[in-house]
Amino acid sequence: MLPGRVSIPLSMQSTSGVLLSLVSVLFGIAVSAPVMAASDASKNGTHLSAEQVVENLEGRDRERAQTLRHLESTRTYRLVYHGFPSDREGEMVVEATYDRPATKTFKIVSHSGSKLIMDRVFKRLLDSEKEALEPEVHQKTMLNRDNYDISMTGYEAAPDGGQYVLTVIPKSKSKYVYRGKVWVDATDFAVTRIDAEPAQNPSFWTRKNTIHHEYMKVGDFWVPRRNESDSDIRLGGHATLTIEYKNYRIIPNGKPGSGKSSAAGPR
Repeated sequence: MLPGRVSIPLSMQSTSGVLLSLVSVLFGIAVSAPVMAASDASKNGTHLSAEQVVENLEGRDRERAQTLRHLESTRTYRLVYHGFPSDREGEMVVEATYDRPATKTFKIVSHSGSKLIMDRVFKRLLDSEKEALEPEVHQKTMLNRDNYDISMTGYEAAPDGGQYVLTVIPKSKSKYVYRGKVWVDATDFAVTRIDAEPAQNPSFWTRKNTIHHEYMKVGDFWVPRRNESDSDIRLGGHATLTIEYKNYRIIPNGKPGSGKSSAAGPR
């Protein structure tokens, strides 16, 4: 948590803890999510069990970890806080770069609004993402059967392809894991959506924390599209963080340095 000061609302400190804990994990899931071969089950219209979906997801994740060489994107962070002792807003635009195996850099392009939000929330979010790439942390937060109990909630059919809906419950509590629902593309076995809350409340001062994360398909890769994080504060305040991702440039292994994939819309 952030160091306490009279001039810093407790609600803002609590919100920072929630965002630091979860955004880095969710981004880490998507940053290496290229498409592999379609599954025979989805082609034939049959549905897999939860065990089979997770097995495919884990297998594809291992392949994806070897596929992505370089990724660039532009993100816009916005945080709006309403509550005691005063309302605050802030916005930051960042150019983010990822290089295999675990190097992530950020360049702040612009920022406006509350200096408190900039220094105590946005900048710490970026630091937290770098921390989540450390092997020990990454291993404990991956979406797999070692870290989560996973069950099948349902299957959602759509003209452009179906999705499996999984319920995930962490086997241990920490600031980096979550519980909720995960949508998995039935063809690519990539995470397409997450609705979750922290497995461990990061602060006494927060009553409810939720995250909604969406992914989109850019070329042959599934990448983050939008994140929205909401925190209700015990003193009556409310904070909403949104992160929008665009201008993707993706270079997979085996491609020349000029390879480019620009962000269109979701498929």
